[in-house]
Amino acid sequence: MLIDSHCHLDFPDFAAERDAVVTRARAAGVGRMITISTRIERFGEISAIADAYPDVFCTVGDHPDHVHEGAEASVEQLLDLARHPKCVAIGEAGLDFHHDRAPRALAERVFRTHIAAARESGLPLVIHSRQADEEMAAILRDEIGKGAFAAVMHCFTSSAALAEAALELGLYISFSGVLTFKNAEELRRIAEFAPVDRILVETDAPFLAPVPHRGKRNEPAFVADTAKVLAEVKGIEPDRLAAATSANAFRLFARMPGVPAA
Repeated sequence: MLIDSHCHLDFPDFAAERDAVVTRARAAGVGRMITISTRIERFGEISAIADAYPDVFCTVGDHPDHVHEGAEASVEQLLDLARHPKCVAIGEAGLDFHHDRAPRALAERVFRTHIAAARESGLPLVIHSRQADEEMAAILRDEIGKGAFAAVMHCFTSSAALAEAALELGLYISFSGVLTFKNAEELRRIAEFAPVDRILVETDAPFLAPVPHRGKRNEPAFVADTAKVLAEVKGIEPDRLAAATSANAFRLFARMPGVPAA
């Protein structure tokens, strides 16, 4: 079994054929999909998609690109929505200094709110970090000093220094189709040193389709292509990689039912 630990099935890209997308994922050996929230106000739509499929789960949170577009989320609001039985995590939340759309002070404050909700709920945090390595490491160290929380650095494309900091703090690292790109040598080196019991795979669909699908719309079935490359990087058999990453996902997203792969 493989688990797509991060996709966006609520995006318009999938509206016309969501059933077919899920069916293709199952045929590719994907046993669980987590559709990730980017706007709290759309949680009803996201949770409805999770409710429609037994193997699809969801999260609740505000992506850093959107935190300035509506009312600022509160810990209480996140906790209330996170009680939905198919919600398995808080996020995605974090910092994005590439697009830099939201005021940085607001983005940091909202990120810390999501951390507090993860800590209080006991659910893991799905972290988005782009071109904000030093600030992200500093916030994570500060917040974990206030009290532990589980988290994953999703679609990791940052520096080795941030990867090392995240691993030292007990976080997981998730690899997307970027790992398969020709110019991703540094990312493959990071994947090589990341412990097998701390890695996940994802698509971030509909974005970042892996080779050989690059340039096309991504979908959960394609997580198998990323997993194949990750297994090669780690020097292990694909079946072992699938079992390890699935066990890691079940451990991290503990509310998600299922027996971890042996």
